[in-house]
Amino acid sequence: MTFGRLFNPFAVANAVFTPSRPERVHDPAVKKVQIWRTVVGLVAVTWMLVSYGLAKDANGVLDDRFAQIRTTLITLAVTFPIAVAVFIAAARPPNRRLFLRRAAKPAGALLTLVVTLAAPRLATGLGYVTEDTDWTASPWRLVLLFAIGAFSLWYIPFGLYGVVQSLVHVFRTADLHDTVPPLLATLLVWEVAVFDVFQGAYGSVPFVARLAFILGAPLSVTAVAMWELRRLRTRHGITLRGALGR
Repeated sequence: MTFGRLFNPFAVANAVFTPSRPERVHDPAVKKVQIWRTVVGLVAVTWMLVSYGLAKDANGVLDDRFAQIRTTLITLAVTFPIAVAVFIAAARPPNRRLFLRRAAKPAGALLTLVVTLAAPRLATGLGYVTEDTDWTASPWRLVLLFAIGAFSLWYIPFGLYGVVQSLVHVFRTADLHDTVPPLLATLLVWEVAVFDVFQGAYGSVPFVARLAFILGAPLSVTAVAMWELRRLRTRHGITLRGALGR
């Protein structure tokens, strides 16, 4: 990436969160379904939050979405190393060493997004910036204010676009192997659904609607994942057994 492109948050997000392995499968149909799955899921959950009064305004919707994203990130931060370790351990040499090398980029993408989302909360939590900060107290604080404002113009689009790309590409795990994103996405959404059940998510929503929203995401993602795995096998000759060398 050239130095000039570093000022483009979308170009940097693409470089960080989009799979780049040259030999991975490029299937426009799969990409389109992944995008529509993400969009429909976000729209459906947002509609539910507004319709049933779980979120009173736009800020409430955003807070709830980012709360779920944080839960997903925490879940993935635990699931990712375990799932990748199991995948690599199940592979036979020399695939095992190959997958171990490939795991660096997906791990970097996950770590980058975690840091990106945690940085504002960390800055306010440590007291560097608060609602009571007097920015006119000194010239240096004014300089800091303008610096933060300028950086935010880059940081916010980078973070938001990074979230979208991470959801679509399942943290660029196609760099590990083409079968990993659908498998990991399926595991992750069922984990989140289980957490929703135990945490009593959507408690004020009627039972049928609550059941639909808790099970809707994992069932739809599982269906898309099974279709994607079948397409990889029938159209491209790629299977999980082949990846593991078994």
